[in-house]
Amino acid sequence: MQTISNRSSGAIGEIFGREKVLIGMIHCPPFPGAPRYRGATVDSLYDACLRDAEALVAGGIHGLIVENHGDIPFLKPEDIGPETPAFLSVVTDRVRRATGVPVGINVLANAPLPALATAVAGGAAFIRVNQWANAYVANEGFMEGRAGEALRYRSLLRAENVRIFADAHVKHGSHAIVADRTVAELTRDLAFFDADCVIATGQRTGHSANPEEIEEIAEATHLPVLVGSGVTEDNIASILSRTNGVIVASSLKVGGVWWNAVEPERVKRFVARALEGLS
Repeated sequence: MQTISNRSSGAIGEIFGREKVLIGMIHCPPFPGAPRYRGATVDSLYDACLRDAEALVAGGIHGLIVENHGDIPFLKPEDIGPETPAFLSVVTDRVRRATGVPVGINVLANAPLPALATAVAGGAAFIRVNQWANAYVANEGFMEGRAGEALRYRSLLRAENVRIFADAHVKHGSHAIVADRTVAELTRDLAFFDADCVIATGQRTGHSANPEEIEEIAEATHLPVLVGSGVTEDNIASILSRTNGVIVASSLKVGGVWWNAVEPERVKRFVARALEGLS
């Protein structure tokens, strides 16, 4: 493996106190201002997030990511209003205080600056960024990596303790504009631009990551690798044998769909299968 960055490979252990981690998603309901918002009180929105968070942690999940998935269809980063990080900051603070586990932030779509602001305000340990380096064509249009701008903003906030979890070959889009470069090369660019962890995904939310692509990503970087979509109780043991952990969402929800509430029994079964794979 070619070493192209002196970035530490210890982010997972330093944040979670373990080398293999199970991270659950808090898919926030639509916030005021989003197209699908229908007038619910903000307290009811926060309570829904807390119920999911508590169910995930009670079932054995090690950490959480708070995400504005209910705000679909998503805006490009430069069009996101101040209301989004404001609501997410409150959710993050309440979830962190209620559960006591490390929390991360993902602001959709591909908005690391609002995510960093939210992380600082809400006490989060890391952010997830879907396109950290290079560019691709997403549902929202042309998406550029904003690593340089984001890291300067992080320095401005004196928030170097907030780590960067970056997707490689991210889902929900076309990579035709970088098709002359391999997944391994794109993965190495993440380390070169000071990411702390690399995430492999499938084609869209809930779709499994390709095992061959997971291997290609893992072989291309010294950074820890997570799988960030399509993780289920049936494949968790196999995935953990190849990676440092998973980000799991849809398979832990009622009916296995992302917009439903977390189902505690699904969480317990999932964590039990994960522990079997680690034994």
